[in-house]
Amino acid sequence: MSVLAIVALAALCLGLGVLLWRESRGRRQMTPSPRRILLPIAGSRMSERALDAALRLARAEQATLAPAYLVRVAMSLPLETPLPRSCETAMPMLEAIEHRASSYGVPVDARIVPGRTLRHAVTRLFDGERFDRVVVTAGARSSDFSGEDVAWLLEEAPTEVVVVRPRGDVRPAAARPARRAAARSRSGHARTPAGIGRSGSASARPALRSRAPSA
Repeated sequence: MSVLAIVALAALCLGLGVLLWRESRGRRQMTPSPRRILLPIAGSRMSERALDAALRLARAEQATLAPAYLVRVAMSLPLETPLPRSCETAMPMLEAIEHRASSYGVPVDARIVPGRTLRHAVTRLFDGERFDRVVVTAGARSSDFSGEDVAWLLEEAPTEVVVVRPRGDVRPAAARPARRAAARSRSGHARTPAGIGRSGSASARPALRSRAPSA
């Protein structure tokens, strides 16, 4: 079988898979809301905190959650080139998000968005659609947005941006005195600061940062 025939067969299989996936989505999809919350996703993992934050916001605001799996496409390829491996990663993840959203009663409008970079893919989303909020994770993992990408998003997004700090990335300030207290406890000089339990750990909620678009 020639190379062209293999490529054509792969593209056909991918197209059929996407159509079947969209058809199954359509049967389960709730009535969409005019308010929309964008949840951009990169890599092979999804931040649980970002998803939970986006779902809580969507439920509170009666909004539609719009998870967008961002696919990097090399400059040597056309932007709309079928990428079966990326789709194989994206579709189960988007299905899992829809399943979680159904327990919140939140409608979902998922999509796969190609781009040369994460920023380019997000820009294409902003150019083609309107969103009321964007929820994004900042961290060191390959599935998170880098600090530079988040800074760019805060400056360039035409809507409010909510930044969720994933567990274990940057230690909250409240945890620093907790560790010092634990160290003093081991040395026999324990003194429990306000807000720190006996275990030496602070109970702090995950940090959320948001920025509304400038007028």
